[in-house]
Amino acid sequence: MSGDTVNMFGGQGNKGIVYEGGSPAARSPEQAVRELLALLAELRAHVPPESARCIDSSLAAITADPAAVEPAERHRALMAVAGIAATVGAVGVPVVEAVRALLALLGA
Repeated sequence: MSGDTVNMFGGQGNKGIVYEGGSPAARSPEQAVRELLALLAELRAHVPPESARCIDSSLAAITADPAAVEPAERHRALMAVAGIAATVGAVGVPVVEAVRALLALLGA
């Protein structure tokens, strides 16, 4: 069985996964990156300064044109922000899910 699963415990204003413009399969990688960037901006307020700097340093590889960045570099950046998101509990769940969806769109 496959599909999206989102578990949130506590917090306020949780949105879970919001698929604007259709199912995740209908999204483009560019749309997925924009969604991830919005979630990362929100996440920054919930992490220590060093983690926020790590998020910031990962943005260049995440937002770069796929032809301009090595797939391994983008993958490392995505895994770094997912790892940070995983450490902050429920507030990080949407970021982890967004990274997972983007990796799927990228075929990684």
